[in-house]
Amino acid sequence: MVLILNLGIKDRVAIVTGSSQGIGKAIAFGLAKEGAKVVICARNKEKLLETVREFENSNITDILEVQVDLKNKKDIQNLVNRTIQTFGNVDILVNNSGGVPPQLFSETTEKDWQDAIDLLLMSTLNCCHEVIPYMKRQKWGRIINMTSFAAKQPEERLIFSNAIRAGILGLSKSLSNELAESGILVNAVCPGWTLTKRVGELAQSVADNRGISSQAVIEEWARQIPVKRLAQPEEIANLIVFLASKQASYITGTVIQVDGGYIKSIL
Repeated sequence: MVLILNLGIKDRVAIVTGSSQGIGKAIAFGLAKEGAKVVICARNKEKLLETVREFENSNITDILEVQVDLKNKKDIQNLVNRTIQTFGNVDILVNNSGGVPPQLFSETTEKDWQDAIDLLLMSTLNCCHEVIPYMKRQKWGRIINMTSFAAKQPEERLIFSNAIRAGILGLSKSLSNELAESGILVNAVCPGWTLTKRVGELAQSVADNRGISSQAVIEEWARQIPVKRLAQPEEIANLIVFLASKQASYITGTVIQVDGGYIKSIL
């Protein structure tokens, strides 16, 4: 007997931050293809409009784009207000804040740390703060916080992710405990090495530091992954779409890695 999943996402309203490219865009497409009304946002207006055109070319029309700097709390408030004005509700929040420059601790400044905290941690806090009242009102919600494998297994030159994204795991667990009785499920996802522009830039940074090619760096990373390749963004998005669905009704407070087996820990 074949089990057919009805994900129950049709007409749900989803906000996906950092969704003009990479994993965020793949998540937005995945939710939209399941019938969700999707709000996408990014700092770069041109990339945002380009993404909207891609949606429209795929016959997806329930899309709202909002230009947002996730380090700006007022921008986040405007994002949620626009969502409510347009769709009347918000059911799903995917916090996907993108990356920060690769650095060693010795290379960082206090300003670097504050910028990273504002982008990675405070944006997640502020987005959650804005949407939770609407989710509580309807006693249903899904919050999925995108982090990184580095939150569980620190990586050289990813000092900001190593430190700050680990904090998001603690935040996610705390929120899951606090909000479960309100019907709001909170989970965190740790993507592994994925073929995105961001990872390409990181590979180039490592390559420049070591005097080799970026392709050699990517191949080296792939050899360390049991499945021997980097992920496609859609492979990460598939899990997020499921966690946002009605079928994930008993999953909360979890941290799930999608990394091809890269993380060595059993926990």
